[in-house]
Amino acid sequence: MDWEDRLDDWELELELGARLDGSDWVTLEKAAAETGVSRAALRTWYRSGQIPSRLVDGPHGPQRLVPLAMIAERAEASPRVRKTAERRLADEAQLEFLRHRVDQLELRLADLERRLAGPSQG
Repeated sequence: MDWEDRLDDWELELELGARLDGSDWVTLEKAAAETGVSRAALRTWYRSGQIPSRLVDGPHGPQRLVPLAMIAERAEASPRVRKTAERRLADEAQLEFLRHRVDQLELRLADLERRLAGPSQG
């Protein structure tokens, strides 16, 4: 790939970003990341006409866009997607709790080590 091709790709990417800025239409990847709906489910939804989609030129060829608000609404109404999101949140909460416990244990360990070392000599 030469510099002209890279520059063309970059310009296309900037143009796409400008068109999407402030827009409800997002890439499948972004919709999946923000709503917890798999890309496979998104494909099924737009192929079956359950949601609208658009094809636009992206930096690496055509790129599919979907309306984020509509995806979020459907995801919220879907028991399966909601359950997956709740499980992910529960996992994140448990991870945060474990991090907090590790921090507490490290503080206690440092205190014990300081006590075992005895008074500092200056």
